[in-house]
Amino acid sequence: MSDPVVVSSGQTFERLSVQVCRDFGFSPKLEDGSRPDFSTMISNLAIKSTIQNWCHHNNTEYPQAPDLVSVEKTVRTLVADDREDQGMRVSEIELLKGVAEKPPIMFTHAATELGRRIDHFYSSSSEDSVVIPSASPPTPLPFATRPSCYSSSSSSEIIAEHETLNPNSSSPGCEEEEQLMKKLRSSEVIEQEEAVILLRKLTRTKEELRVSLCTPRLLSAVQSLIVSRYSTVQQNALASLVNLSLEKPNKVKIVRSGFVPHLVDVLKGGSSESQEHAAGALFSLALEEDNKMAIGVLGALPPLMHALVRAESERTRHDSALALYHLTLVESNRVKLVKQHNAIPTLLALAKSPASASRVLLILCNLASCNEGRSAMLDANAVECLVGMLRRRSELESESTRENCVAALYALSHGSMRFRGLAREAKAVEVLGEIEKNGSERAREKAKRLLTVMRGREDEPNWDSVLESGAGVGLGPTRYRVGVGRNLHAANSTTF
Repeated sequence: MSDPVVVSSGQTFERLSVQVCRDFGFSPKLEDGSRPDFSTMISNLAIKSTIQNWCHHNNTEYPQAPDLVSVEKTVRTLVADDREDQGMRVSEIELLKGVAEKPPIMFTHAATELGRRIDHFYSSSSEDSVVIPSASPPTPLPFATRPSCYSSSSSSEIIAEHETLNPNSSSPGCEEEEQLMKKLRSSEVIEQEEAVILLRKLTRTKEELRVSLCTPRLLSAVQSLIVSRYSTVQQNALASLVNLSLEKPNKVKIVRSGFVPHLVDVLKGGSSESQEHAAGALFSLALEEDNKMAIGVLGALPPLMHALVRAESERTRHDSALALYHLTLVESNRVKLVKQHNAIPTLLALAKSPASASRVLLILCNLASCNEGRSAMLDANAVECLVGMLRRRSELESESTRENCVAALYALSHGSMRFRGLAREAKAVEVLGEIEKNGSERAREKAKRLLTVMRGREDEPNWDSVLESGAGVGLGPTRYRVGVGRNLHAANSTTF
């Protein structure tokens, strides 16, 4: 690839190929039967840098940009084959062949100048690599929750003033959509405000309309209002988006429509209520497995981390933490978050606060399940921190938080020769021994396994003796693995 870009559906393609497909209004069928979403393009600088480095080390010329005429010819052939597969009439195929002789006008430049760019608010980073992950290991702790950012009383009062549209339409959603679209597309701010307030109420009170209203043109209209300078319009548009995202069929559709960069921008500089809804939307969208990597690639991790630390609203901090938890179930996002400046020390500091310990420990458990996360956490004295929290039981607000603290220690023990020495320095044996006797069933099980790791088994080398004698050359790491627990995704049902 000469100029690789990430598209909304998460794949990486050559930029010119995507542009030509967009100009033809065509999305090719991939090997797995799916079709990529080309609505957004973001430069994949990490892949580009990797290609350049490989070429440099192998004395190979860097790939040249493909020829426009050749790409157009290839795309026309694919379009023709695709239409034929779908049963297109012979006359239509002939017309398509005629188009090949008289290429259509290319509107790429005009769209750039006249239309609002979908990725206007996003700036890619060289660290944003696209990794096709293997199946992510289950998180070692069970967890289920829902977004916490409920509507403010003032917003609820505004919504109550507006009547709903006719619910008895013969085609549910169609009439509502038509009436909404007239005002959503209006140039008058008052009509835009009325429309998003009404959409918010409909999607809150009529669950059966959420899927039927989540159409490309309505999403496009809502997207344009999320960047509105009028706070009431923006807040209600965001709340409507959260409500639409509650339905599983809508989650991937929303991400592929290009909303994530806008949510990231709101999280960076929106009003307090707008940030609440943006965090709630990212959390809701992150519940879908197919969205996790795309949300990470689109730059959501740094602002979510910042919101977790700095946001004024407790709801924003809560939903930001849960979004990070679900996003870090994916390997590539774990690595990105670990590489973020001071992320691990910051999370460990937050874990010491009773107000945020339960949420932050969930993220730390995920990070400890990858090599980069374990190494960074051990470097940041995570073992001493976690053991200290267990020793000062009053810092842990609930038994489940205590369980997660033990689970984080257990994840750190996987494949690490350093862990045993650090745990002994922190005097973890007596703390874990007490938990093994008096803790909950889950905490007792993890504590027992941790004590086994620290004491070693008969068939395992004594790593302390090996290291002291300097005879550790050629020996592999211990074989203890993080226990596999339940991986329950959240049941997201809060409306706004």
